[in-house]
Amino acid sequence: MAPETALNDPTTPLFPLRVAAELTKTSVYALRQYVDLGLIIPFRTPTNRYLYSKTDIQRILCIRRHLDEYGLNIAGIRALFAQVPCWLVKPCPIEDCLTCDAYTSVIEPCWQVTVKGPTCQQADCRTCNVYRLPEKCQDLKTLFKTFTPTPNNSQE
Repeated sequence: MAPETALNDPTTPLFPLRVAAELTKTSVYALRQYVDLGLIIPFRTPTNRYLYSKTDIQRILCIRRHLDEYGLNIAGIRALFAQVPCWLVKPCPIEDCLTCDAYTSVIEPCWQVTVKGPTCQQADCRTCNVYRLPEKCQDLKTLFKTFTPTPNNSQE
């Protein structure tokens, strides 16, 4: 990938921990907690340093919004992420869903489950459309509406 293309790719790891903290007005300690709890998955260098992408920055801002504006706690945010129907976002064949813990888990986001379906086994979760959803930081109802038909207002 050409350098200018890499810079335009929102999943390219660019920012060290301290810069990510400054960009998101979040403490370094809180960012480390988000990583430990699986809310974000920054790139890890061979020397075990974290680098954050633009996607990670947007995700952190979304987490902060849920904490500060909506009054959710970390467990609530984690539960929200776990409710995202990743099999519809990707989309995955039903055969993959039946062998994937993300299809049945209500407590872990898809990128944290142990047993993944064939479609996701070799995938990089950092670049997946499911992980990238908080770039828009929309609520789940809005997200679900993109996958289901709008109810008919007529009464039968």
